[in-house]
Amino acid sequence: MKKLINDPANVVAETLKGFAAAHADLVTVYTDPDYVVRADAPVQGKVGLVSGGGSGHEPLHAGYVGLGMLDAAVPGAVFTSPTPDPILEATKKVDGGKGVLHIVKNYTGDVLNFETAAELAEMEDITVKAVVVNDDVAVEDSTWTAGRRGVAGTVLVEKIAGAAAERGDDLDGVLAIAERVNAKVRSMGVALTACTVPHVGKPSFDLPDDEIEIGIGIHGEPGRERIKLAPADEITDRLVDAILADRTWSGKVLLFVNGMGGTPEAELYIVYAHARARLEAAGLEVSRSLVGNYITSLEMQGCSITVLELDDELTELYDAPVHTVALRRGV
Repeated sequence: MKKLINDPANVVAETLKGFAAAHADLVTVYTDPDYVVRADAPVQGKVGLVSGGGSGHEPLHAGYVGLGMLDAAVPGAVFTSPTPDPILEATKKVDGGKGVLHIVKNYTGDVLNFETAAELAEMEDITVKAVVVNDDVAVEDSTWTAGRRGVAGTVLVEKIAGAAAERGDDLDGVLAIAERVNAKVRSMGVALTACTVPHVGKPSFDLPDDEIEIGIGIHGEPGRERIKLAPADEITDRLVDAILADRTWSGKVLLFVNGMGGTPEAELYIVYAHARARLEAAGLEVSRSLVGNYITSLEMQGCSITVLELDDELTELYDAPVHTVALRRGV
């Protein structure tokens, strides 16, 4: 294992220390328990948005804390859900009097721990509602989930719901927007290599050099099938075919090609070009695009394709300004 770390047991703590020092203008980092909030939290009169999950998916979630997106993010250990205590503390810290929305990826640990934190917050007179993101079309149940996994579509839920909260929507309104995005977004991924969790010290699964995993999860969970390495267009076809077959699509869409952490941008744009051509051939208009590493799996090589069907309101909210570490304005 070759990583720029000191002690595998201290990876999250040292990451948060550096994150706090680098971005003190945008966020405040709390430890014991660990959570990150926007520097001006709580914003009075605004619905608070809290998300989180295991570390190792950076910039998700802490990178999206700030104006126009999340009010707080709660990092667990690498690939491990945070416990209810830090989720509760983050919820309390961002409550501006209008309630708090939890945005939860559909992994069993995340769902249970956010539910417990919400119940504890309600006991302290904080109204909490939740949306569970389940955009992955690869498998119905996986190693860590009942039902579909929440993957790259989570970024779009956080962006659009965050814009709705920023413009002043009430809690029910922000929840409705988040649920609408979740209903209209689909994702499918592929892994070329495994990643190595620091405290484990070896690859999370075995994948021969000439094989790839179609439909992989962001923690290395198995996908639909393992096939021989193929040209990028053939791999892209498999991902797009699964997405197009999963629902009825029409009109304008956002096309999001996400890197898993170890894939060069050049390769992501090769995938994007063919995916866009496929969507246009299916009669869809790609009116918004996103390409890059937005939700990763440590150093895994591979990518995911996400498609979101847009309407005028969702487009307006997606285009709203943000000021976060990962999506900050300027350089």
